[in-house]
Amino acid sequence: MSTRTKDYYQQLGVTSSASDEEIKKAYRSLAKKYHPDANPDNPRAGERFKDISEAYTVLSDPDSRRKYDQLRKFGGLGGFQPGTGPMPGSGPEAGRNFRFEDLGGIGDIFSSIFDFGKRTTEERQKGPVRGHDIEYLIEIPFRKAVRGGKVTINVSLSEECATCDGTGAAPGAGSDTCAECQGRGTVTFGQGTFSVPRPCPACMGRGQIPRRACNACGGRGEVSSRRRIAVTVPAGVDDGSRLRIPGQGERGPGGGRPGDLLVKFKVHSDRFFTRDGLDLICEVPINVAQALLGSRIRVRTVDNKKIVLKIPPGTQSGTTFRIKGQGVEKGERTGDQLVRVVVGVPEDLTEEGREAAARLAEAEGLRH
Repeated sequence: MSTRTKDYYQQLGVTSSASDEEIKKAYRSLAKKYHPDANPDNPRAGERFKDISEAYTVLSDPDSRRKYDQLRKFGGLGGFQPGTGPMPGSGPEAGRNFRFEDLGGIGDIFSSIFDFGKRTTEERQKGPVRGHDIEYLIEIPFRKAVRGGKVTINVSLSEECATCDGTGAAPGAGSDTCAECQGRGTVTFGQGTFSVPRPCPACMGRGQIPRRACNACGGRGEVSSRRRIAVTVPAGVDDGSRLRIPGQGERGPGGGRPGDLLVKFKVHSDRFFTRDGLDLICEVPINVAQALLGSRIRVRTVDNKKIVLKIPPGTQSGTTFRIKGQGVEKGERTGDQLVRVVVGVPEDLTEEGREAAARLAEAEGLRH
């Protein structure tokens, strides 16, 4: 799908009213199908995987999804269409000097949808520029988020072709000025008070038409590649946290320095532990005898160690015990492990058990 008509909901095959769980389920299914490792001989699968990951990165974050939904309401992808009038609430003169930057975070998404990442002729003449940053979503187990570790990822990239330096022309073949944009590299769409420049579709924003296409990129001026990167997961990382890895983004056009890799972490839930800040919380069942008479139980930590916890006589169900220093380590701080005990009452008692319960009730002056 062209980025000029990109719709993140369509990318994942869900509706705009889809729940977070539906979006997550769709992403996992598509990511498994199109992951580059599962399609080593299909470069298009890598591009599809990149689009899927980009869509999920936006739609899985409540704030970015809200901004994106506003974008879909106002323009480009539905509802408001460029050329139908000024932006809502902006006054009759707003569209004449419209800039995507004025939309803040929405403008960043708007720019990506309309494919403003291409270098224009003017930009190319200025020489080397910094490459684009790329975003990647990493799903990690709960324990790795707590203690940290390493994750190896395969990142799909679209970079300026090194053979033709992004011109799309075969070496020595030369290019002619694009008749569509008169060499500017951009054309304007819309009308009246709302008009927006976009890369020229004839020359793909280059301002020049190759006389003979570059064999390395097929005249596109960019090539797709995959890069294997080892990412260090910081100890104590939170769900939704982001990490910037300098120099691992797209190669800088014209020999410029590369962009950065922006990693967003999605932390899986754990069957035993939940997290509250730096503290880890777990729930452990004990029986009635242990609660009444006291006991010692072995509790598992996040590092799979066994720690003996003393249960005093008369412990009530729901009582929480604290194990110092077994929580999340983050910087110089370390949380604790909070153990909540739940007293289980047997549904079926043996004859001997019923007699013991009756004697206890009688001793405590309870009627039954």
